[in-house]
Formats: sequence, C-alpha cells, structure tokens
Amino acid sequence: MTELIQVKLLPMEEADRNQFILDNQEAFRYGALEEFGVRDEHFEEGEEIISRRTIEECMDRKGAEIYRIILREEKVGGVVLQINAETKHNELALFFILPAAHSKGIGQAAWKAIERQHPETKVWETCTPYFEKRNIHFYVNRCGFHIVEFFHSKHPDPNAPDECSKEDAGGGGMFRFEKVMKV
Repeated sequence: MTELIQVKLLPMEEADRNQFILDNQEAFRYGALEEFGVRDEHFEEGEEIISRRTIEECMDRKGAEIYRIILREEKVGGVVLQINAETKHNELALFFILPAAHSKGIGQAAWKAIERQHPETKVWETCTPYFEKRNIHFYVNRCGFHIVEFFHSKHPDPNAPDECSKEDAGGGGMFRFEKVMKV
C-alpha cells in the first residue's frame, strides 16, 4: 500500500460507551459470520460472538485505557488496552475495526499508533479465537506478534478456564500471542 494511513487514538467518551460495545460486537460478529455463515454456534449470549459482559469486564478493569480509532474524523474502530506500569507487560484486550473499514491499512496504522503511545512496553500480549484467520494474519504478519500458546479444553487459559470448554463445544479454542519489544 503506497498511501500512508494516519489514524488518531482518542480516549473513548463515556457517552460513547454503548456504541463502542455495539461496534465491537458488530466487528466480532462479522468475523464469525464470514467464517461460519449463519449456522454459527460460537455466540456467547443473545447471538453475539462477544458478550456485553465480556466487553464491559475488559473496559472496567484497573489499568484499562479505552480508545476510539479515528480516520478523517470518523470512528472506524476501537481498542481496549490493559497497561501495567510496573511490569511493562501490557495487553491488547480488545481491538476492532468496523467491517466497512477492513483491508485499508487502518488496523496496522492503529497498532503503530498504540506502540508509539506506549514506548515503555516490554511485551504486548493478546488472544484471538482459532477461527479468526484475518486476526491471526494481522497479528503475526502485519504487527510482528508470535503465537505462543493455544488454549482449548485440554489446555485451558488459567485466567478463564471456563471459556475453553465453551469454545470447544463448537470445536474451537484461542491463540495467545506475544510481541517482545526492542527497548
């Protein structure tokens, strides 16, 4: 891509909280429907891939930073970061680009902006469902993460052991990624 995409990360305003959650659900739903079609059984609640409860838990955790991804004054996505100032091991808890803005370099531009915003980070960590091939490609091939673990029923995530049993009901699991930064 020859055009340099410029995005802004703006702190989410409280009045935008509900729309942020709905936009996040739309982006996750799109990925699942693209992979599985309408017959999908991977939904958490109320036919959502990611529940409102899960999103709110990420948003409400201590150390969470919540941003809207802005392109030309338009909201095109969002991110929830979990920042640990002591260990400098930070988490990309939620990251989404609205489906209408996919494949335009926005995600990569947003990731670069996140890295610039947190140059103190030693290690970034994130997870994505096994079926999200676009995410896996994005994290590994575009952002420089490495797959370091695969959670499933026989190897559950120690921080959320019940999630893997739910995922495996549909044949799934979660990949965990890390990116070790050059400090």
